This record gives sequence, C-alpha cells and structure tokens, in this order.
Amino acid sequence: MIKKIKSEILTSIKNKRINVFILFLLLAFIILILTKLSKEYTNTMAFSIEKINIPEENVVLNDSVKLKITLKTHGFKWLRYYISKPRIKIDFINDVEKKEGVFLWNKSIAYINNTQFDKQVELLNMSPNRLTFRYGVNLVKKVPVKLNTTINFTPGYDISHKLVSDPDSIVVIGPDILVSKINLLETEEAIFNDVKSNLEETIKLKLPENISDLKFSHDDVVIKARVEKFTEGTLKIPVSIINAPKEARLKYFPKKVNVSYYISLSDFNSVTNKDFKVVCDYTKAIDNQSILVPELVEFPKTAKNIKINQQRIEFIIIK
Repeated sequence: MIKKIKSEILTSIKNKRINVFILFLLLAFIILILTKLSKEYTNTMAFSIEKINIPEENVVLNDSVKLKITLKTHGFKWLRYYISKPRIKIDFINDVEKKEGVFLWNKSIAYINNTQFDKQVELLNMSPNRLTFRYGVNLVKKVPVKLNTTINFTPGYDISHKLVSDPDSIVVIGPDILVSKINLLETEEAIFNDVKSNLEETIKLKLPENISDLKFSHDDVVIKARVEKFTEGTLKIPVSIINAPKEARLKYFPKKVNVSYYISLSDFNSVTNKDFKVVCDYTKAIDNQSILVPELVEFPKTAKNIKINQQRIEFIIIK
C-alpha cells in the first residue's frame, strides 16, 4: 500500500515537471514568434486589383491583372497579407485614362504608397507600372445548342422523332467583344448504349474558359428522344421521267421500283406508296447509254434508311 502511494506521488511530481516544461517551451516559442514579427522584412507579393467606380455604360473584363509589389514592413503586417488576399484599389473615375477599347492605369510608386498603405509600410518597387483593362458594352445574344451525343440502340429500336434539347438555345450576356465570338454552345460528350425506351437525360454544356465576365441562361440541357420499336417496309413506287425533250417519245423499264425503308411500328400502317415519289432526270442520262438513274424526291419524314432497290432504268426513244 505504501509503495503504491509512493508511486502515485512520484508520478504526480513528474507530470507537474512535464507540464511546467511544456509551459515554458510554449512561452519561449511565443516570445520567439513575437520577436520575429516585430522585425522589418522586405518581400515581393502579387496584389490583385479591386476595381471601383466603373462607369455604368462599360463592362470591364476580369482579366488576371496583378501588381507585383515589393514592400518593407514589420512581420505583423506581412502576416496580415499572408492571411488575407492583398488588394490594390483602382478608381475608374480618378485613377485611369479611357482609350479606345481599354482603360489605362499609370501611377507612380509615391502615389500608391501614399494612398494605399499606412506609414508603417514602405513601397520599394512595383511591376508593371502600367496596367491595361479591356472593356466593352453589354450584349445579349441567343445561340443554338449543339448536341454531342452518341446513341446506340438495342437491335430493332430507333428514334421515331428528331433528338431535341430543352432548351434548344442559350441566352448569353456579357461584354460584346466576348459574346460576339460565341455562335453556338456544345454539350459535353455523352454516350448511351442499349437504348430501347424513351430518352430524357441532363447533359452539361461546354462553357468557354474564363467565363467570369459572361452570364448564361443555362449551364445544362435536357436531351429528349422518343424511342420505339422499328420494322422494315417495302413498297412498289411508280417511276416518272422528267426533263425529256417534248418531241421525244420514251419507253422505259421498269416502270415501278421497290423502295425499302425503316419505320416505327406505330407509323407503319400510315405510310402508302403515295408518300413516295421517284423520278429519272433525262438530262442526267449516262453518256452513250440508254440508262437513267432513279432518284427519290419525296418521302415521309417518319421513314429512315430509305433505299431504291433498282439502280438503273433502261429507256429507248421512239421516233
């Protein structure tokens, strides 16, 4: 029992010694830091620009304009600069000169030192000593969306109507010198496999880089497609001869050709041979041969992969 009490007392004394040591170590560290921070240092930092009093009729582009400034000040000031992002204020009414397409800022080191820093800070150098800010006027422009999608259907299925995006166009607002260069917005690449039901998916737009000066009505779109079961159909379509000489009488064979097409089951019964028109243009007759090539000039919009199975029409001229 006595040994246990003795052990606890020794442990308590040791812990106190450790605590005192840590306390003194912490105090020594704090004194060292305070001593370091109280000394003056010279260093160069990049200062970002805070633009104020910009004329309402202008939009100044957020180009990555920075000033590299060499300062001499004590460590406490440097600590503040490292903690919070340092900025230089530029007044667009009093500090800049307006030129064609740009604002020019050209101020002396003494001016910046007196207006931007207190007496405890000495500005030694600044680079560059001239800044250029591009500006423009606001422009509103509506541009179409270009879909960048690949759809692989399950065999026997296809889109029965055109693939669309919602919205199909985007409103862009920003400086005219930037907006005028945007003529369309493309979606990010998207691939869909084994599709056999209606498609409705959200896809991000590929927006231009450095878009802080631009506003977009949407940053994504919803693509929509009606997907149905498809089947193949075949119809016999009469052939007509066009642009033949008025005085010539033509006999040609065959007078009808088979036209095959791919169509959804829901539209299959609504298509007839009256929806197709096949012609042969006499002016396109193959030289020195009595052969015409049939062309499909009318067909239903619901049909796909339409093919004329007869590639040649033979003819003779009857005098």
